[in-house]
Amino acid sequence: MKVFLKIILVILVFLAVSSGITKIMLMQQDVVLFGEYGFTNPILITYGVIQLIGGILLVLPKTRVIGALLVAITFLISLVVLVMAGKIPVAIVTLICIALLCLIIKQTFDKKNDGEIKN
Repeated sequence: MKVFLKIILVILVFLAVSSGITKIMLMQQDVVLFGEYGFTNPILITYGVIQLIGGILLVLPKTRVIGALLVAITFLISLVVLVMAGKIPVAIVTLICIALLCLIIKQTFDKKNDGEIKN
């Protein structure tokens, strides 16, 4: 199970970082998609920076929960935009990523609580 979770973590870090970079670079596809729903270029860049920071924080065990929460929130916003745009297959993949981020958060909390004395 540990190997499975590490593989999921690596995939999620890659997705968060690459997604953040494409938004920071103002890739045409992102500009068009998010622009239709009110995202200006500065907002899209800020959004990308948050995704990038979240992806980086996911790597470090001490900041993993914060990183996972940041990425999950940005992915949730993307999910809404994708559903509104009718891009359901990509929205489903995004929803799966959000569920996997929740799994990472749960696993991180469980790992932290293993060392505590339970009543």
